[in-house]
Amino acid sequence: MSSRNTAYVFEPGAHTRLPVSQDEADGKELLFPVNNIYCVGQNYAAHAREIGTDPKRATPVFFRKPSDSLLPACDAHGASCQVDLAYPPQTTELHHEVELVVALKDGGRNIPRAHAVSCIFGYGVGLDMTRRDLQTAARKAGMPWDMAKGFDNAAPCSALAPVSHCGHPERGVIELTVNREPRQKADLSDLIWSVPEIITFLSRFATLRPGDLIFTGTPEGVSPVYRGDRLEGRINGVGEIAVVIV
Repeated sequence: MSSRNTAYVFEPGAHTRLPVSQDEADGKELLFPVNNIYCVGQNYAAHAREIGTDPKRATPVFFRKPSDSLLPACDAHGASCQVDLAYPPQTTELHHEVELVVALKDGGRNIPRAHAVSCIFGYGVGLDMTRRDLQTAARKAGMPWDMAKGFDNAAPCSALAPVSHCGHPERGVIELTVNREPRQKADLSDLIWSVPEIITFLSRFATLRPGDLIFTGTPEGVSPVYRGDRLEGRINGVGEIAVVIV
C-alpha cells in the first residue's frame, strides 16, 4: 500500500523517552527512546528470603512493565528533580523497590556473556513500584500478577548516566530512604545475577533491542508507602531519584 493511501486511525502517542545526564558544557538535551521495560525478580538473596522464597541461583525470573509506565524523575537536561506519583487505584499496599536500571543501545538473541556489556548505553536509578496486595493475591491463586506491576507511573527512573561517565558499576551502595528514614540498603555486588548474566539469560527468552531498559532487582527492606511520603533513592556513581506519593 502506498503511503498516500495509508493513514492512522488516530494520531499515535508520543514515544516514551528518558533524558540522559549531561554536563552543562554539552549544551544540548540528549534523549534515550525507550522500547521495552524488563524487570528481574528476586535478584538479591535477602529480599528473596524476606518475601518467603528460596534465594538459590536458579533461572532468573523476568517480567515486564509497560513502557508508558515510565516516570522520568529529571528535567529535559537530565538534572535530577523531585516528581509526584499519584497513589494508584485498587490497592492499599503500595511498596517501593529501588533498583539499578540498565539501558541498552544494542541487542539481539542469545547474546554471549562476553558481548553483553557492549550492548549497554548507560545506567540509572529506578523504582519498581508494586501493588503488593494484588501481587500476593494473584500468586496465591496461581494467576498472573501483571496488574501488580504494570500501572500508571509504576516505573520512576532517574536520568541515564552513560557508560562513558559511570563505567560499568559492579559494586557500590544502593539505598532508599522514606521521609529520610533508611528503608533499603545493599551493595551492587550482592546481586545474585550480574548485569551481563541478566542480559545473556533474558536474550534467550526475547530479542533485546536498542532502547530496552532492564530493572535488575531490589534489595531487602521493601515496605508500604503512603500519600505524602517522600522516597529518595541513590546508587553510588550512578545517580539519585526523588519521588513524592500524592
